[in-house]
Amino acid sequence: MSKYARVAVVTGANKGIGFAIVRKLALQYPSSPLNNGPLCLYLTARNESRGQAALEALRSDPQLSKAKVLKPDGGLVDLKFHVLDVSEEKRIDAFVDYLKEEHGEIDVVVNNAGIAMDGFDANVATTTLKTNYHGTVYATLRFLSILRPTSTSRIVNVASIAGALSKYPPPLRQRFVEASEVITPDITHAPSAATALMREFEEGVKTGTHEKLGYPSAAYAVSKAGLIAATRAVARSVAESAKKRGSNQYPLINSCCPGWVNTDMSKGRGYKTIDQGAETPVLLALGDLQGKTGGFWQEGKESRW
Repeated sequence: MSKYARVAVVTGANKGIGFAIVRKLALQYPSSPLNNGPLCLYLTARNESRGQAALEALRSDPQLSKAKVLKPDGGLVDLKFHVLDVSEEKRIDAFVDYLKEEHGEIDVVVNNAGIAMDGFDANVATTTLKTNYHGTVYATLRFLSILRPTSTSRIVNVASIAGALSKYPPPLRQRFVEASEVITPDITHAPSAATALMREFEEGVKTGTHEKLGYPSAAYAVSKAGLIAATRAVARSVAESAKKRGSNQYPLINSCCPGWVNTDMSKGRGYKTIDQGAETPVLLALGDLQGKTGGFWQEGKESRW
């Protein structure tokens, strides 16, 4: 159906780390172990004009031009843009339907879209989790439904060390661990325990009881802890489902921290460049992972959560 050997998607990619991930994927794909022919690489963003501007910037990027990796230069990579707001399920559904119609199956997804809001109250908590947790987890499950069922297929969820479990008291920390270890035949139910924790946090913020429950007053950090747990649960369930079918081929699904990157989200305080921040997500998307799935990665290796 598709004229491409592989199809990849990067969300939240009109600037910052997402933009750098698209550029690095294009640069590294031709020499990667996943290269088996032309790649269609989708840059997605909420805003169409900003997304199109980012696409044009990449098409004229000096690094990409010099490397001759893009199709107009005789390369393997075809860059495209598509509008996507991961906080809206109907937008995710529409994009997945488009990809299925256009390509049948896809191969790589990097869920980079995320927000970090100033202040802390019930609105900040709900709004942050809508994108960083609920939207990203929904997108993960929907993209998974059209992902090629092989270990060369990847989902990478960009999380953060801000979601480290050291911030939580032991009983709540254990609940996060248990939520990450859920294995269910119905993959869509795999994040249920993590989602329950996120709902508990949101309700606790509304009632002013979240700190008594053990949650920090930090919506971004909690959203990323939930995302790490949900990612691991989905990965474990996908792997177990394949093994029960007698197959050792299934998509590898991991989360990662790009590091403290100098972007709008860090208000320019980060010490890493966007290209440095893109390194671990791109490794998880294109590298030889030796079957590793469900991990939390930083600095190019699996890390303690």
